Amino acid sequence: MFQIRRIFDDVLPADRQAIAEVQKMFCEHFSEAPASEIEQLTSKLRNPFHRRFRTILCVAENRRNRVTGFAIVLHDPEVHFCYLDYLASGSFVSGRGVGAALYEYVRGQALGLEAEGLFFECLPDDPERCADEKTCRENAARLRFYERYGARPIVDTAYETPVPGGSDDNLPHLVYDDLDQNRNLRPAFLRQVVTAILERKYGDICPAEYVQLVVDSISADPVKLRPFRYLKKEVEHRPARAPEHSRILIAVNDQHQIHHIRERGYVESPVRIKALEEPLLASGMFEKVPVREFGLEHIYAVHDSRLVDYLKLACEQAPAGKSIYPYVFPVRNAARLPRDLSVHVGYYCIDTFTPIHQNAYKAARRAVDTTLTMADAVLEGARLAYSLVRPPGHHAESRLFGGFCYFNNAAVAAQYFSRFGRVAILDIDYHHGNGQQEIFYERNDVFTVSLHGDPQFAYPYFSGFADEQGFGQGLRFNLNLPLQENLTPESYLQALFFAVKQIEEFDPQFLIVALGLDPAKGDPTGTWSLLPRDFAANGRLIGRLNLPTLVVQEGGYRTRSMGACARHFFQGLLNAHDH
Repeated sequence: MFQIRRIFDDVLPADRQAIAEVQKMFCEHFSEAPASEIEQLTSKLRNPFHRRFRTILCVAENRRNRVTGFAIVLHDPEVHFCYLDYLASGSFVSGRGVGAALYEYVRGQALGLEAEGLFFECLPDDPERCADEKTCRENAARLRFYERYGARPIVDTAYETPVPGGSDDNLPHLVYDDLDQNRNLRPAFLRQVVTAILERKYGDICPAEYVQLVVDSISADPVKLRPFRYLKKEVEHRPARAPEHSRILIAVNDQHQIHHIRERGYVESPVRIKALEEPLLASGMFEKVPVREFGLEHIYAVHDSRLVDYLKLACEQAPAGKSIYPYVFPVRNAARLPRDLSVHVGYYCIDTFTPIHQNAYKAARRAVDTTLTMADAVLEGARLAYSLVRPPGHHAESRLFGGFCYFNNAAVAAQYFSRFGRVAILDIDYHHGNGQQEIFYERNDVFTVSLHGDPQFAYPYFSGFADEQGFGQGLRFNLNLPLQENLTPESYLQALFFAVKQIEEFDPQFLIVALGLDPAKGDPTGTWSLLPRDFAANGRLIGRLNLPTLVVQEGGYRTRSMGACARHFFQGLLNAHDH
């Protein structure tokens, strides 16, 4: 068994390993190709329009994540075509093996990029054009394979003319695959395609006179393709389809329900997860994975050990079925703690409505496990992952909890990612992400951005002002966009556009979206009126960043509309990612 995926860059360790294996396989299969073709692969991926082509790398991997085949495709978004530059597998298989699966994947990618055709070179199968008998048979096997998809050599042009000073033996055909679109190949389009291939890919060996000779030879309308040579009748194959984007990986806190506060008016309830999980899984966009367990060191990396240890002990000693809320706040002397743990809560909590409960610590720690499970998935190559958790986390600071939040899930993930590159946290909850701001306020490797209701009227009231921009090395690496109480969806989208532009300038390797659904119309904790279609627009805008993205669930308390808002958001995110 194997899977095929696209590799976008070399940021992730798994992708660096895959690229190294591709480079090794390339040298084994294409020993006569210029070394620069594969040595520059990483820079081509980083610079997606090298030589005005976008380089696309697709790999087939076995269950041990070892590369068993690869395809390198060049995409021209101006002329609207794709060129299959290299395709290799452990051994060429004309059936449904790795080679066939890769080619079908490439066809789908080309169609998804709205290419009008897929082109590639294939060596000749005519003895008069290929002197070596064995090579001629191998060439015939390849052309027979491609005929299964309707792809055939273009004839009656000068494409096979030797370049000045070159040999006239074994010169390649230019092959055209219309991607099952049943369209004729027009000469004007082909002239653009051939010009792009010869000038950009072969510019070092094709002088301008030669390029003009080949281009001028394209005149037949429609352009002629070689008749089918190997197939007596149409062979069934998987038709080219624009790829259904790789599904979003999702992990759900499987212990969230133990944290069930039954006091009237407590909106952070277990039904929130059901209201999101059921419609999202039914949408077909998600692949659910189990939660793994992680060590406490990841929580200690962003939270003061005294807070962590207090939460653990206080929750263990809390009366069963009862909640403890702070009622004394040590604004005068925080250094001398009383003996009663129930009084200590005021030393660590920022409000009067986030309780200590027997299972709060367990559920919060499992939320961190859930988030790190998805962070690991991103590090292993997933482009989109979703941590569906409660309790949420973005109000939890290094030494304080509150706002229904105990541990800052997004901050733990950002710290986890920061070992491999810069991280941006985009908080789109209705309330300010004070936790991320405080934890990373003096750092320049994590860019914290928050769109929220102005703290003049919205919780947490004491942070989220526009002039809070970071401190020391972190100066200008914290961006707050406080927004007015009554806000149109259009104004929200404008603010989000500005935030996304700032993230682009920061140029992170990872994006964490702290997803709040409380900007929705009718949410009991917010004042805005975003509808599902507005969440879709927000998702599309964020998706255009095209970064490895981890979405972490934060607020959102109108259970009747949460599922629709979330589904539209992820549909927008998915549609925009890499389009």
